[in-house]
Amino acid sequence: MPSSVRLRVFFLFAAGYFVSYVFRGVNLGFAPLITHDLGLSAADLGLLTSLYFIGFAVAQIPVGVLLDHFGPRRVTAGMLIFAAAGIWTFGASRGLAGLMIGRLLIGVGVSVCLSAAFKASAQHFALARLPLVNGFTMAVGGLGGVVVGSPLASLLHVATWRQVCAGLGVFTLVIAAAIVLFAPAKAETDAHRRADIASQFRGTWHILKSGVFWKIASFSVVSQGVFFAMQSLWIRPFLLDVMGLAPAHAAALVSVLGFAMMFGCIVFGSAARGMERRGVSVYAFCGAGMVLFVATQALMVLRVPLPPSVLLAAYGVFGGTGILSYAVAAEYFPPHMIGRAHTTLTLVIFLLIFGFQVGVGAMLSLWPSEGGRYPVAAHLTVWFGLIALQAASAIWYFLPSRALHKRDPEAERAAS
Repeated sequence: MPSSVRLRVFFLFAAGYFVSYVFRGVNLGFAPLITHDLGLSAADLGLLTSLYFIGFAVAQIPVGVLLDHFGPRRVTAGMLIFAAAGIWTFGASRGLAGLMIGRLLIGVGVSVCLSAAFKASAQHFALARLPLVNGFTMAVGGLGGVVVGSPLASLLHVATWRQVCAGLGVFTLVIAAAIVLFAPAKAETDAHRRADIASQFRGTWHILKSGVFWKIASFSVVSQGVFFAMQSLWIRPFLLDVMGLAPAHAAALVSVLGFAMMFGCIVFGSAARGMERRGVSVYAFCGAGMVLFVATQALMVLRVPLPPSVLLAAYGVFGGTGILSYAVAAEYFPPHMIGRAHTTLTLVIFLLIFGFQVGVGAMLSLWPSEGGRYPVAAHLTVWFGLIALQAASAIWYFLPSRALHKRDPEAERAAS
């Protein structure tokens, strides 16, 4: 296949994932403006922002079926129309209910973007290149985390948040049109294995009962839930209220975090197999990265005398290491179960992101706010609680287990 076709596939579907990442974190910049305009509490803001993740999670299994039947080109383009409708609804709303509907639609609309990018890459790239290609896809998505920092803050000085919503809707439709017009139509259907909704749910249920799945997922779903919940909403209030940074400085550090996550995805994705050749399993390498992520959080809440840029860079680099658990799952589930194992892992991660965003907002609301800011004690209490939860999941992850030395026969029988 010509390299130009492969590059076109990569850039088009990576652009779709970039859109999903922008929508994931756009409330970072919108939050103070929406709170001021509509008088939202921290609990309201947490629930509102987290609806993206619940919409994303709920759509995972149906989206997997659509991808199997119609292929990534048509499904991605079609679903992005829902995302555009969602951001326009969000921008036009004058009350919390409308904002919630818009945010939920956005989550459903972009729920396909990452899975579609991985599926399209698998159809057009050699198997040996997929870890690197997928790492670059994650990095392009991470650019969305950069955009919602300083660039979005600068844009909001010259445009209202409602105008930005209108522009994002148009941009989303442009990407959808580009995908449907220019992405190759190769392998639009997988005729040899057309999964239906019932079989997808049965497979997901058996994976959720699988001991090996929870052993692999235990630490990663919690660490990824915390990372994305914070990156997409609560990291900015922490920088303002706890570290005492100016808004412009905080916005710049959000962009630093996004760049660092991009770097971490590429470096850890490239290094994992090399470390395996040196005797360090991907499972152990993934766990070590997540431990460093928890250690970085501890340094932040203990307020060690390190530059905020260093701490935020480390937070970003190590925050995405849990994504290696997708590669780990491929080692312990048979080929015909990998897709559902990945879908189930994504489902659990996004449900936890939803829970953490709502929970953090509810906890912060227990303290009185002044001018939209919360006491240092409120933030530290929340962060110490999240660190403790991650530490508990790490213990389970590293405890020896027989489950990791054999396939899960019940899950295999369910899929056969």
